[in-house]
Amino acid sequence: MTGMFPFSLADLQAHFGADLDVVSFVAHEGAGLWVHGAGSRRRLAVLARPDDPLMGLFRGESSEFRGGYVLRLCPMDHAHAQALRAALPWLRPALLGLATSAGFGDRLGLATPGHVRALRHVLRRSPGRHIAPIFAQQSMREMERTHRKPTDVLDDATWGAFQGGWRDALGADADHLKTLADVDTCAAVGFTFYTIDPGAYVDGEAETAPPAAIEAKVAALPWNKLESTASDVQRRYVGQVVQVDGYDIRLDAASVWRAAAKYGRALAHVTEMARHLAAKGIPFELEISVDETDSPTTPVEHIYIASELKRLGVRWVSLAPRYPGRFEKGVDYIGDLSALARELAIHAAIARALGPYKLSLHSGSDKFSVYPLLSEATRGLVHLKTAGTSYLEALRVIAQLEPALFRQIIGFARERYPQDRASYHVSADPSHLPDGMAWPDERLPALLEDFHARQVLHVTFGSVLARFRMELLAALHAHEEAYHASLERHFRRHLEPFVS
Repeated sequence: MTGMFPFSLADLQAHFGADLDVVSFVAHEGAGLWVHGAGSRRRLAVLARPDDPLMGLFRGESSEFRGGYVLRLCPMDHAHAQALRAALPWLRPALLGLATSAGFGDRLGLATPGHVRALRHVLRRSPGRHIAPIFAQQSMREMERTHRKPTDVLDDATWGAFQGGWRDALGADADHLKTLADVDTCAAVGFTFYTIDPGAYVDGEAETAPPAAIEAKVAALPWNKLESTASDVQRRYVGQVVQVDGYDIRLDAASVWRAAAKYGRALAHVTEMARHLAAKGIPFELEISVDETDSPTTPVEHIYIASELKRLGVRWVSLAPRYPGRFEKGVDYIGDLSALARELAIHAAIARALGPYKLSLHSGSDKFSVYPLLSEATRGLVHLKTAGTSYLEALRVIAQLEPALFRQIIGFARERYPQDRASYHVSADPSHLPDGMAWPDERLPALLEDFHARQVLHVTFGSVLARFRMELLAALHAHEEAYHASLERHFRRHLEPFVS
């Protein structure tokens, strides 16, 4: 595409009226693109000269405009999401490096414009500060429960970022990958950020096992995959003192062997996954997640994990340890904030000394008391990961504007909670759930502030979508502006501590 686009936004507004989504409009290399229409009529508009190479990327209904330009209205489908990423380079998932970053999980595929609004607002109020976004982010477990595919996740985020007017780099997180097949599936789509979850290989028994059991566990590690021996571990770590930012961390024998027993198999798995990904020859960034375990990651264990991965040639951009306290879904931190602040400071110091790499906070939704502590400890080397809170904001809008549907959802969620909570760290008791059926309509949104209601609704999303998907999506399409505004308010609270 060459030349300047000859039409002003005011010209186009005068011609197309409300059908032209002003926020989405972009003039790029001689062409104009925007979201055209609303609701079920929404399409991608491409306005360019007929000989512009851009026109070869898009198929749709064409009509003459003026000045030799042609308007083409295209379905907002997978093929055109790919074409849009090809045409507008900032919509292609990119590597974000060590910039402060945030992942915006979206279980419904409708939240990204609200996420963009929140991020743009926060960054406008903090000149010179930046948070790099990952709008496409969903775990394989969530994709299964929401009946989505990696292409759906990436395409929905692409359309949402375009509609929201995002004009900067963004990433795409293939979240909580557990198998080589998971890696292959997401790599084929074009994800750039890969979160490896070796939780199934972490030996939780090592936390409390007696010395003899630890010795047996160490002896049984896959030393060939670790390309090492127990004697090597003894020589490399036992008795060492690691100094990081004024902290002296002593690697005594008991702590080192417990770390090896607990994480040795997990590191072998991470190495296999990382090498498999590297062999594809594609640009990627790696996050390592050991947060979904029962016991916190100690400083000695953090040093062991990072040092062993470096020795094995694994390169990563962020690490999610298991922090002390309880990071439950949909609610604020439960635990001693002073103790957490001390641990965050030590973990951040290790990440700077042995990397640098970012500390990542998983189950990061709604942890408002933690964000200032994490921001201060990491000095910007941080990745925040959210997911279910955007779904809860959708339900808040439903409670406000579609109370009859919300009553059905919360009643159904109460029934499903005992089964659906099995794979989550949550402590809500459905017997303490307020009786929404007895509440007047105007009080229903207050249920989204209740600890028990938030968790019951959070973890039953898969069952709720299986039962109410069409009704829920139709309601959110009908109240799109309310949903995006609610997301903007909510996510400003998540993001502001990281730019203050």
